Amino acid sequence: MKIVIVGGVAGGASAAARARRLDETAEIVVLERGHHPSFANCGLPYYVGGKIESRKKLLVAPVEMLRNRHRLDVRVRSQVTKIDRDRKQVHVSNLETGDQYTESFDKLIIATGASPFRPPIPGIDSSKVLELRDLTDADRMHAIATSGVKRAVIVGAGFIGMEVAENLVLRGIDVTVVELADQILPPWDREMIQPIEKHLGEQGVKVLLGESAIGFQESAGDGLTIQLKSGQSLDADFAVVSIGVRPESQLAVDADIECGPGGGIIVNDSMQTSDPNIYAVGDVTQVSCFVSKTPVQIPLAGPANRQGRIAADHIFGRSSTYRGTQGTAVVGVFGMTAAMTGLSEKLLQRHDMPYEKIYVHPSDHAGYYPGAQGLTLKLLFDPIDGVILGAQCVGTNGVDKRIDVIAMAIQASMTVYDLEEAELCYAPQYGHAKDPINMAGFVASGVLRGDQPVLHVDDIQSKEDSERFLLDVRSEGEFSDGHIPDATNIPLESLREHLAELPSDQPIAAYCKVGQRGYVATRILRQNGFDAANVSGGYTSWMRRSLDSE
Repeated sequence: MKIVIVGGVAGGASAAARARRLDETAEIVVLERGHHPSFANCGLPYYVGGKIESRKKLLVAPVEMLRNRHRLDVRVRSQVTKIDRDRKQVHVSNLETGDQYTESFDKLIIATGASPFRPPIPGIDSSKVLELRDLTDADRMHAIATSGVKRAVIVGAGFIGMEVAENLVLRGIDVTVVELADQILPPWDREMIQPIEKHLGEQGVKVLLGESAIGFQESAGDGLTIQLKSGQSLDADFAVVSIGVRPESQLAVDADIECGPGGGIIVNDSMQTSDPNIYAVGDVTQVSCFVSKTPVQIPLAGPANRQGRIAADHIFGRSSTYRGTQGTAVVGVFGMTAAMTGLSEKLLQRHDMPYEKIYVHPSDHAGYYPGAQGLTLKLLFDPIDGVILGAQCVGTNGVDKRIDVIAMAIQASMTVYDLEEAELCYAPQYGHAKDPINMAGFVASGVLRGDQPVLHVDDIQSKEDSERFLLDVRSEGEFSDGHIPDATNIPLESLREHLAELPSDQPIAAYCKVGQRGYVATRILRQNGFDAANVSGGYTSWMRRSLDSE
């Protein structure tokens, strides 16, 4: 068996190592056009910022290790220019010598990844307009960031944009972020990410939303001017473009291998392409969403590595299939963390899938133990059977832990009722006896059981719902510090004594700070004949949504 793998990073390297473990006699050739196979893409921003001091740390599996330990024929600076499906050959160009040759294969794995999207903007080819895809890019950015420059503009506020922003600030550089969308980190729902946007400002990062770069021009001296669509211009020493990636699938297109509308190579659950002798793995592929079962292209390292293993398994006759990508992701920004899994609310709406949602605002661990920090957890679930569809969490500590738990729950097709019963480790410095996961399950299950109908901030802000009576059940001091407009304050402790003051012919929206007292109030009111519902997430959610809409 001779396997040729095009691309030696993430999925390609995983496929090669797995293939060797499965068959000691197989001939395995890895063709990588770059200088290094199997480097840590996700660590590049932190090398730029100095958190990772040694460049060698980014070399996950150096060439010599792959050759000596796994007996792989690894060829760097070797670019595949054509796939000849009839002859089962690839055409290869040695980028160092210029030599051209062909390499035969029994099975071919395409792991070419995705490349940063660089739109045809005037001046974008300037040496002062950078991107961050590989070690060469990182070396360039590292050299510039440590050369005494003072100003940088980042175009794009996705994962890479946010990580680069943080690391350039660590180098003492003034950073401005330009983002076309109306929020940073577009995969998240807008209201969830607002605390991180605010946090960026507190760290000195200027964020311009609803803006885009339409031109780059090198100015006198060593400067760069970035022209924005609004007519504003920004002066900087350099710019970083990080506005998404596109699958590097031209080899497949030229070989008439089926690709999706977004350019991703279409594969089955064994990672086979439309040619059964050719597989594709990683960011170059179009796969299925685990939740919606719709085609998706989500560039993530974890799925790429799993897909590489699955392709190798299938080549050697093992029953191994890819379940689909559910988009579990995490990003850190100046000590805050945002994580998500499954579908966001915006995607559920786009797919026209029915859903319900709840918000909880607990602390990461027991409040009586020093250092407890707040977090916000949003849970999305089927309104009929409670199957979990997605979740997002934002805070400082413990964010990734909660999303990891829910990610596994989604993999197991679990429901919100299962979250009620989840037994998670507890000590006061790590969590709660009733973990935020349990609390989300309690709240969501209560909604489905009818114990506490919920309203959302969008509901009470809409004109259609203006006739609803707003009841604030917090203390008088909390109410005086700020409340939802037109709300009436009756503290929970005295609510039972003031029921006669409430309208019996008008729906009531009860709320507190985060939802717990609002829930108790809702139970009291409903058992006394009132049409009451709890505002999910309480005043905290209202404040966040209000700030978000400013």
